[in-house]
Amino acid sequence: MSKTWTLAELADATQTTVQGNADKLIQAVASIEQAQAHELSYIRDRKYFNLLNTSKAGALILTADLAAQYQGDALISRNPYLTYARVVTLFNPLHRPAAGIHPSAVIADDVSLGADIHIGANAVLESGVKVGAGTVISAGCYLGRNVHLGADSFLYPKVILYSDTEVGERAIIHSGAVIGADGFGFVPESTGWYKIPQIGNVILGDDVEIGANTCLDRAAMGSTRLGHGVKLDNLIHIAHNVQIGDHTVIAACTGIAGSAKIGSHCQISGMCSIAGHLVIADRVTITGTSFVINSITEPGVYSSGVTVEEHGLWRKNAVRFRQLDQMARRLASLEKQLAELQNNKD
Repeated sequence: MSKTWTLAELADATQTTVQGNADKLIQAVASIEQAQAHELSYIRDRKYFNLLNTSKAGALILTADLAAQYQGDALISRNPYLTYARVVTLFNPLHRPAAGIHPSAVIADDVSLGADIHIGANAVLESGVKVGAGTVISAGCYLGRNVHLGADSFLYPKVILYSDTEVGERAIIHSGAVIGADGFGFVPESTGWYKIPQIGNVILGDDVEIGANTCLDRAAMGSTRLGHGVKLDNLIHIAHNVQIGDHTVIAACTGIAGSAKIGSHCQISGMCSIAGHLVIADRVTITGTSFVINSITEPGVYSSGVTVEEHGLWRKNAVRFRQLDQMARRLASLEKQLAELQNNKD
């Protein structure tokens, strides 16, 4: 059972203030609709104002203006969503297995291991690997030659780090992620395709998180690089030589083609396609299913794609779309004729 916290203790831990009974005991966090008297919940903004006085939660995380309209116990926060995340972390800390090396692990003689490392069953660490203190390498992971893995990192089962990959401190890499596989490089020849050796590597900064079954290709030359604090969702593909700036987040099923450069503090939604060799500025947000084929030079929110609609209407619009070029040419011709008529009249 997790620790029980008082509201005062939670306020100290999250840099918030208490409204009401500071000694109230909180045992867990729950949704606003389901929270009970021993649980804490939150309201992010006024959109959920109607739930303020119907919730049975023992306490709520609220902004100051919402707290002023609430008679119950609360934590007052400038950012209730962030406070909620920190409280959930307090109640549900990441479980780290005890330090030690499973007897079935295969570890080369020259591997360098820091203190308090956990290495699970059937993990393989090849020659030249270096692992920082406090890191967890779960069952079935593979670390190729000369991999460097920073301190306090956590590899879930069956993570693959190909040779020469460098991972910073406090990384979290989920199961099935493959980092450092060959980039997709081929040259056509008379008999088919000639494979270009991919001789670079992948470098990840500190505090990076990689989702399950996400793949980052090694560079053709140089490095595929993710900055500090980058967060990648599941099922993302990052091609060779891509560069991603600090604290950028990318949602599931997005693909970024080779040599694209993504700025810092960007937010890229799910199922986006970003063409190769583009440059995207800092603090750009790209909405879901967008197809980016040109560089983006200014911060802002960008979208593309067609939203869903009734099938019959979609078919009619699809036909109109195929006629756009013909219609544009006709319009240009009519404008030209109109201009000539106007000139003759003048």
